Amino acid sequence: MLSKQKLLTLGMQHVLAMYAGAVIVPLIIGGALNLAPTQIAYLIAADLFTCGLATLLQVIGTRYTGIRLPVVLGCTFTAVGPIIAIASGSNLATAYGAIIVSGLFVVLAAPLFGKLLRFFPTVVQGSVVTIIGLSLIPVAMNNAAGGAGSPDFGQPRNLLLAFGTLVIILLINRLFTGFIRAISVLLGLVIGTAAAYAMGMVHFDAVTEASWVSIVQPFYFGVPEFHIVAILTMILVNIISMVESTGVYFALGRVTDKDVSSQDVVKGLRGEGIAIMLGGIFNAFPYTAFSQNVGLVSLTQIKTRDVMVAAGGILVVLGLLPKLAALTTVIPNPVLGGAMIAMFGMVVASGINILSQVDLRQNENLLIAACSIAVGLGSAAVPQMFDQLPTMAKMILQNGIVTGSITAVVLNMLLVHGRQTQKRSTPVHTGTVTEA
Repeated sequence: MLSKQKLLTLGMQHVLAMYAGAVIVPLIIGGALNLAPTQIAYLIAADLFTCGLATLLQVIGTRYTGIRLPVVLGCTFTAVGPIIAIASGSNLATAYGAIIVSGLFVVLAAPLFGKLLRFFPTVVQGSVVTIIGLSLIPVAMNNAAGGAGSPDFGQPRNLLLAFGTLVIILLINRLFTGFIRAISVLLGLVIGTAAAYAMGMVHFDAVTEASWVSIVQPFYFGVPEFHIVAILTMILVNIISMVESTGVYFALGRVTDKDVSSQDVVKGLRGEGIAIMLGGIFNAFPYTAFSQNVGLVSLTQIKTRDVMVAAGGILVVLGLLPKLAALTTVIPNPVLGGAMIAMFGMVVASGINILSQVDLRQNENLLIAACSIAVGLGSAAVPQMFDQLPTMAKMILQNGIVTGSITAVVLNMLLVHGRQTQKRSTPVHTGTVTEA
């Protein structure tokens, strides 16, 4: 049984692992919509607060909602473009009305989605988890170089910081055991940030300017408005998130040695739908299971849900105390990138481990894994190949996790289910195909 101090420390490690991904969405949307600094600050506070509530809802769960696995929820990046487009064409109230209705759709559609899980055998699960990890690697490398679009991108000092942070994490895992090893990522972030401070790369301006207290309130940007096109757009966004989250649930199930049933997925997606509705009510964002935290669970081997309860509580507090939240933003991108390389690599390794349980000597399984990973990685690496397509199609196909997952499911239906159906319809015995 972990002490409260250890739980809080491990929880903070998970918060820092997902923090950059959480705050970048309100920063991008607020900047694109030319919101005032006070409004952007509210967006960040509301996002962190709702991230915490959403995480607690999923981890603690009830009889009907919540996956009850060590998962952290954060705002999905898929929603950034659509929210900006909707708000630019009308207003933020319309965007939040669409988010609320799309969350209700997820709650109602969850049982139907659960019935589709028979199309997710081991070979599909392993392929999807591998795709999730591979699609995150460019994020880690961009951060390691200083952050995409930063003026000092690729500077030697950035690469040195990233490499040093990664080496520290590896050394701690090699030289220590127990709790110290479990917080290797946190220690790597702290030591890396200290080194960056000595190099003059850490600034506390955001901390100084942030207010001490911020109370999140419903409908901060006005009473929600409902328009059918905006609602359909956000429903599509959340269908994409449902596919991503299902892959994360499978990955967590493997890491925590728990069989994830269709009912577990249904409860997880219901919880996600409720979290999305909360995002609309508190003027935050749609939420999905964060992949990076799967890598952290795998790396630390701390699988208890109590740690995620602590992480959810910390996020709620950060949402109420902007100055404290701003303190966590001083970690430089290269330091985060170094830590991400280890975490995201663990997600890839988890996917490979799942695929190792599949008989890849069966040509059908080999094709499913090969083609789905290639399509998923290709879509993530070269998303501009779909720029000439309609907006809805582009939104789906530029997401490598979705394209890879769809490819794996379709190929499994055609190559495995189709052949098994054909064999059952003929009296001639021609052998069996193992469905992994």
